[in-house]
Amino acid sequence: MQIRKTSDTPVLPTEIFDVLVGFEEEEKIEQKKRASQRSLAARRAIERHNEEMMLARDINEELWFEDI
Repeated sequence: MQIRKTSDTPVLPTEIFDVLVGFEEEEKIEQKKRASQRSLAARRAIERHNEEMMLARDINEELWFEDI
């Protein structure tokens, strides 16, 4: 039985491999950051909408002109 010493797949030096893995990790971090920003923007929009609804109820024109 003959053992093959050469491989068909190219072997990357560890430095290049580390750079590639580091790039993938940075991309994952950026994706999480963008998702967090979108979530925060959506939450702010919901809060702003709720505040506008509460103000609209509080500043009801009919209440301003009622006789006491």
